[in-house]
Amino acid sequence: MSSRQASTGNATAFHGVRVAELAATLSYAADLGLGQPLAHCMRQTTIALRLADLAGASEREREATYYLGLMMNAYCHADASEQARWFGDDIAFKAAAYDTLGMNTAQLAAFIVRQVASHGSGLDRARRLTQFPRSGWKEVMDFLSTHARLVSQFAQQIGLDQVAVDSFRQAYEQWDGKGVPNGLRGADIALPARLVQLAGPAEVYARNHGVDAARAALRRHRGADYDPAVVELFCANAWQVLDGLDEASEWDAILDAEPSLGRRVAGAELDTILEAMADLADLKSPHFAGHSRGVAGLAATAGRVWSLPDAEIATLYRAGLVHDLGRLGVSNAIWEKHGPLTVAETEHVRLHPYLTERMLAGVSALAASREIAGRHHERLDGSGYPRGLTGAQLRPMDNLLATADAYHAMTEPRPHRGAFTLDEAAEELTAEATAGRLDGAAVAAVLTAAGRPRPRRRAWPDGLTTREAEVLALLARGQSNRQIGTRLTITPKTAANHVEHIYAKIGVSSRAAATLYAMQHGLVGAFEPPTD
Repeated sequence: MSSRQASTGNATAFHGVRVAELAATLSYAADLGLGQPLAHCMRQTTIALRLADLAGASEREREATYYLGLMMNAYCHADASEQARWFGDDIAFKAAAYDTLGMNTAQLAAFIVRQVASHGSGLDRARRLTQFPRSGWKEVMDFLSTHARLVSQFAQQIGLDQVAVDSFRQAYEQWDGKGVPNGLRGADIALPARLVQLAGPAEVYARNHGVDAARAALRRHRGADYDPAVVELFCANAWQVLDGLDEASEWDAILDAEPSLGRRVAGAELDTILEAMADLADLKSPHFAGHSRGVAGLAATAGRVWSLPDAEIATLYRAGLVHDLGRLGVSNAIWEKHGPLTVAETEHVRLHPYLTERMLAGVSALAASREIAGRHHERLDGSGYPRGLTGAQLRPMDNLLATADAYHAMTEPRPHRGAFTLDEAAEELTAEATAGRLDGAAVAAVLTAAGRPRPRRRAWPDGLTTREAEVLALLARGQSNRQIGTRLTITPKTAANHVEHIYAKIGVSSRAAATLYAMQHGLVGAFEPPTD
């Protein structure tokens, strides 16, 4: 029985999760990635809905506005590795970018120069400053195109209608036609997109600088970034639109504001959405590609080794899928650091399981999985984090997920080390049990699960050749054409040709989208459970 089958076995006793709850959870993911306090996206959703009412939006447009407000920036970290390469701290950069709303052209140029020159050696800074005008700005625009593509795919996956899906695709278009991906202009851009585009910056700027400053800043962008009519609608009604924003943007209030009938998902349908959320988290860095699916599959298989009931395997599998959502709140300047972390950087890392718990705190139907996920870095001797729990406080499923996570992480590359071989990982895991940090029975179950034969792949998806599948796996790990060539003993040009063919076959145009495809098809990172 597969982990997916295990999760569906309890569907009759499990009443499911509201899609709105999952969207609200992803709004927290966007908040973290944007460097904003939790509930920023809920506040922007409230603003956008109030503007929709003032604009006379239809019910379908209101529903699209609701979901776009919550999830527009859910994939803003998909290329965080590239963002960090240009700007240093990817989260700090995006947080600071909101202040560009009040800048003129010269001030905006100075802001970009400061960000590009904010990190690295003098030679690195000079190289980036030379390259950014030629290629950097286009790459930033490509980031936005990728975000729109990925979030619109997710909107389709959770069953939103065409008005909503189109609004997601148009989330980064501009009134003057200078947006992406299609350069749409004026009223060709869906109303929900025009509303949310303004609501986000308006929320941050009003919170940081006051209502009058927000109105003045938005008016400077009317007819360029934003629909002039929407700008004037906000400016004329700003105090009304912003009134009681905190109360209207709390978790329960946001769920009550959902325009639709509260669709729920359970069983395999829920797992499909949680798998998409796992992939979203793993896009944070190429080093994490496929990690969450792999941990979930390994933990579920180890649970079967332990003969856990199907309901507990379902809970464990879902905990594995969501366990690293909190990683989105930590900068890639930390995750991708090659040297040792400072004390402050270590404390940021130690917070990510807690952030996972906070993001999922309102989803009561996933409470058991949330608790297990929040404990995946706890250890029997109290040396783990974030709470320093001990063996007496940890349950068997806690120990299984912690062990599966540790083993799977060892088999993946990290900036400061290469991937362990399977034998090295098994030896290290056993040593952790001997030292009293991991549970010996859980280690035995995970190693048994990891050692079982995997199903043999008969063919690669979408006509990929074996060599193309190898190139795609390395690309998903963030390898350049030169690095791929060295690894596979081919020239960089040949590697580049392979990448071009791969993009054409799988229908993508960016590394982030290719990485998502690789994770969805088990081509990188993921543990494949054995067939029975």
